[in-house]
Order: sequence, then structure tokens, then C-alpha cells
Amino acid sequence: MGPAIVIALGVLFLLHELRGGMFDFGNTWPVLLVVIGAIRLASAVAPMDGHISPVTAPSPVPPLPGAPPNPPPGQGF
Repeated sequence: MGPAIVIALGVLFLLHELRGGMFDFGNTWPVLLVVIGAIRLASAVAPMDGHISPVTAPSPVPPLPGAPPNPPPGQGF
């Protein structure tokens, strides 16, 4: 969302400079709200097919038979 807001701000300031005050920030700030709403709407209705699920921590590997037990956390090398 951040890059879209920066781009929208840049376009608004560019229009303000090119059009000589007709696109003053006081008149165009609702455009930022529309950009934020459009991005939130697009992310809410986007399909999740093909997305990679968050990585979970792997389960600990059990020790080999006959191996000494693992030391408690913080007491190893």
C-alpha cells in the first residue's frame, strides 16, 4: 500500500505544479482515500490460490538411538 500512496501523492503534486493551483492538495486529498480503499478492496477479493502459506518451524528431529540427550536450551556450546 505504501508505494501506491507515494505514487498518488507524486501525481497530485505534479498536477498541482502543472495546473497552477487547480489541483491543490486541499481539494484532492480524497483521492488518497480512494487509493487506499481500492487497494484494500483488491487485497480482500484477491484469490488465495497459488499463494505460499507462511513457513512454520520444523518439528525437532528425534535423537538417534543410543545418542546422549540434547542439553537444555542455553547450556550448550
